[in-house]
Amino acid sequence: MDRIVIKVGSAVLTEKNEIAKDRMMNLVYLISKLRSKYEVVLVSSGAVAAGYSALQLDKTKQIGKKAIAAAGQPILMSSYKMMFDILHIDTAQILLTEDDFDSRKRTKMFQEIINAHIPNNILPIVNENDISSTPEQLFGDNDQLSANVAQAVDADLLVILSDINGYYDKDPSKHKDAKLYKVLDELPEGVLDECATPNDPFATGGIVTKLKAADFMMRHGRKMFLSNGFDLEACEAFLMKGEHTLGTLFLPKGEGKKEKKKDKKKKG
Repeated sequence: MDRIVIKVGSAVLTEKNEIAKDRMMNLVYLISKLRSKYEVVLVSSGAVAAGYSALQLDKTKQIGKKAIAAAGQPILMSSYKMMFDILHIDTAQILLTEDDFDSRKRTKMFQEIINAHIPNNILPIVNENDISSTPEQLFGDNDQLSANVAQAVDADLLVILSDINGYYDKDPSKHKDAKLYKVLDELPEGVLDECATPNDPFATGGIVTKLKAADFMMRHGRKMFLSNGFDLEACEAFLMKGEHTLGTLFLPKGEGKKEKKKDKKKKG
């Protein structure tokens, strides 16, 4: 059975500083279906956005963000637990920092925890440990965290669910003629040097951090799929049926031509 890591962002999970219950439930149902075909690890943002409803401090300040995250983590996890309980799926929370991937012992411990959870039908839910870590210990965004998680747990695919349909040749909110890249095995020159511009005030990424995650996966010989988390239809079709309607598939260098040939055969 293939192993996948699914990362979901704050923009998808929260709305007006509260858990977007319908969208979270849709994600929970999708993960339930996917577990019949894949071993699944979930990387979830949303603690800071959820915590802001209980504690409205200045999140631009380090202590404010930490305090908000501390309030938000139980809100986020209790929401997940309540919804996964409906489908009889047990969950576990794992909080990590960048340091956990710099130490062989700590990385091995994380790998062993994941490998203990999955065979026992437990869904691991990973988030960055904003609370007890220094800025130097943090990735700063869960896109890059999820790529490192995917590499560490030997996942076949990273799926990032966001507020966009995929990666375009230009900003689709500003340009009507923007074209979606369906398959890429090489990133356009200079895109990783651009500034992160998240659409949501509680998000820490934007398209640049997703491209950095894709670059990490591609360099390590792994795949990434960027898809819309508001409407999970395209993601489900891709993962369950192999139908690629929307979303961008990032492949290791040289594999793009093979994938395009497969796509043409299916259409033919």
